[in-house]
Amino acid sequence: MKAAEIRELTDKEIVERIELEKSNLIKLRLNHSISPLDNPLKIKEARRNIARLKTILNQRKLSQNK
Repeated sequence: MKAAEIRELTDKEIVERIELEKSNLIKLRLNHSISPLDNPLKIKEARRNIARLKTILNQRKLSQNK
């Protein structure tokens, strides 16, 4: 998910997407611990998506406080 796509979402949608990505990350880690994933880079991608979502949400909160 690109930053431009995230910026088009509302705050509520971003929070929902964070929860969805977190649950997806947990599932990926669990599956990877049981048997190796075909593409372990999906874990890295999921972590980075969560970070992007949190960063943009935080930027919005900071800009509202100014």
